[in-house]
Amino acid sequence: MSQAIDQDLRIQHCQAMLRARRLEDRLRSLYYRGEVAGGVYLGKGQEAFSAAHGLTLRDGDLFAPAIRDMGGRMARGESMLNALRVHLGRATGSMRGRDGNVHRSDFAKGILPMISHLGTMVATVAGALLARRLRGDLSGTDLPVGLCSLGDGAMGTGAAHEGINLVAVERLPVVIMVANNQLAYSTTNDRSFACRDLVDRALGYGIAGHSCNGEDPDDCLATAQRAIAAARAGEGPQMVVARMLRLTGHGEHDDATYTPPELMAQAKDCVEVACTRLQESGVDIDAMTAEIDAAIDAAVEQALGDPSPDPDHEDWCAYSERWLDQGLRP
Repeated sequence: MSQAIDQDLRIQHCQAMLRARRLEDRLRSLYYRGEVAGGVYLGKGQEAFSAAHGLTLRDGDLFAPAIRDMGGRMARGESMLNALRVHLGRATGSMRGRDGNVHRSDFAKGILPMISHLGTMVATVAGALLARRLRGDLSGTDLPVGLCSLGDGAMGTGAAHEGINLVAVERLPVVIMVANNQLAYSTTNDRSFACRDLVDRALGYGIAGHSCNGEDPDDCLATAQRAIAAARAGEGPQMVVARMLRLTGHGEHDDATYTPPELMAQAKDCVEVACTRLQESGVDIDAMTAEIDAAIDAAVEQALGDPSPDPDHEDWCAYSERWLDQGLRP
């Protein structure tokens, strides 16, 4: 059931969801044109959950997105132009035409570069927050929060278990957002875990657990607000589990023919739900979509015109550049 949410926040949430959906639709098209360097992994059906958490964060917080978190990235203000440049392997992108496109980061906005191994980012977020604690920057009741995104598949990994156990023992202000999209690649929930619901695991770790309907944008927002506020107030780690369906394959290389038809028949598209609610309240969704599409068109045109990396002029250094400039070695 949806909960009362401020209308301005609803609009911001829908805008982030639409930016994510429309941008990924364009990336999908570019992928089939052979323009994308690497794979394309769509967050279709997951935008409400991801964007709700990204929108609830503030400056100074950390966000460790997974491959289907374009919604959260857009809510945090990630540049659509940079996302396109990285996917197209352009030298002007933040990855300078190197590495996988899902590994991009924006440290100014607290977005950490994703490690592809499932569950690994929990320990990464924990380490970043522990470093702040050692510096004396993690005290009081208005704490910076670390948000880490997992899926139902990642919850079966040892890395996730060890990381969640660590944040629980250290009582770190971490929010573990678990998108149960019912398909860990092609493995359904009944073959992934035996507990009634993944949120039940929170009790075993000694942390707070929250559940929400990932297909209901208002429920996602309200739950994200509660969990992040609790972590920020010093109440320890929070686990938020949302149930939805991944409305596409694992990636664009996958046609998802293994998806049980009964699951697809029951699924609701969170973006359509959000748009319908706002339209019914008088918001011009067509104008909102047209504005987003125009911004994407301009970004695509610019990114396609940008240069690819030139190996003959590449210094092949990343963050170690400053060491080399000083005649040192890292």
